[in-house]
Amino acid sequence: MSTGMTSQRHLGMDWLRIGAFALLILYHIGMYFVPWGWHVKIAEPLEWVAIPMRALNSWRLPLLFLVSGYASAALFAKLGSAGRFVRSRSARLLIPLVFGIIVIIPPQPWIDLTGQHGYTAGFGHFWLHDYFRFGALDGIVLPTWQHLWFVVYLWVYTLLAAAVLAWVPERTRAMVADGAARWLAGLGMLAIPLIGWLLIFALVPGEHETHALVDDWPTHAHYLIPFAVGWLLRVRPALFAAVARCWRIALTIGIVAFGFITWAEYMWPGNTPSPPGVWEAFDIARLLHGWTTIIVLVAFADAYWNRDHRWRATLAEAVFPFYIIHQTIIVVVGWYLRQASVAALPSFLTLVATTVAGCWLFYWIGRNIGWLRPLIGLQRT
Repeated sequence: MSTGMTSQRHLGMDWLRIGAFALLILYHIGMYFVPWGWHVKIAEPLEWVAIPMRALNSWRLPLLFLVSGYASAALFAKLGSAGRFVRSRSARLLIPLVFGIIVIIPPQPWIDLTGQHGYTAGFGHFWLHDYFRFGALDGIVLPTWQHLWFVVYLWVYTLLAAAVLAWVPERTRAMVADGAARWLAGLGMLAIPLIGWLLIFALVPGEHETHALVDDWPTHAHYLIPFAVGWLLRVRPALFAAVARCWRIALTIGIVAFGFITWAEYMWPGNTPSPPGVWEAFDIARLLHGWTTIIVLVAFADAYWNRDHRWRATLAEAVFPFYIIHQTIIVVVGWYLRQASVAALPSFLTLVATTVAGCWLFYWIGRNIGWLRPLIGLQRT
């Protein structure tokens, strides 16, 4: 990790970050309908929704860590020291994390417990007497960071990056970055991160993410790879040329991989038993689809989206507040839709409308009240 970076802002990476968070919000709306476990579900989940959800879930989070790695490298270039870098990242991540855990998140586990675990007390009682128990309630650990686990992991990766920046001499970092850039040149950008993912899968087959930080090392290994690639794209921008050279191959592999994913999901939906080897092949196809899709998106961001628009700065600022609040809105609105037995299509339209409106309201209020800005992840004015 070197400080020899271009100072020019890559607007395409801004748009990629905005799009990644928008798709994440849409994905969490989809969780209300898909027949997978979640906090609140429509009364009759829709099997076919699994297909478009599978189109997103192999790459949406790795892409977020890649763009976060890129943004972190840009921030370090601006601040110039590991200490200032850590202080800035901690303020922007930990303050909204604590605020989120105390204020934003609690309706989610209350609805989960009420709807699926027979909890009978009201929300006020839950928040005052049960939420801050620092233990488990019917298997759910409280208090919880829920979807804000991403913030926790990103902060930890920030500390790891800062340790490298502080303790490894700049000349050595430059040599490592140059060596990594040579390895990733050409098809290496496609092959090497994917090989890393496949090795993790081979070492820990069937491992599931826990989002509990300390017992989740395969997940950390999986996400640190795109985080590091994102950082390298910032410190060695010539790597965008490597992305441009291999995106067509990546697109072909990704289409084939998703074809297999779709076929397997259609043939053996949900927990339907499948022939031996199918789900191992399914997991490998998800890895192929995930990294190849990221390559294609980065290539498009570099070639076509590296331009400004009057909404870019506002959207780039708004995505983190949107992320903080969106899932609580979806779960709460979904809870009332479920209670009212609203059908799928009006439920979807209602969730989209209320989530978008609620996110904008949360951002607009927070950005215009000085003391609220740090709580929603914005800098003080």
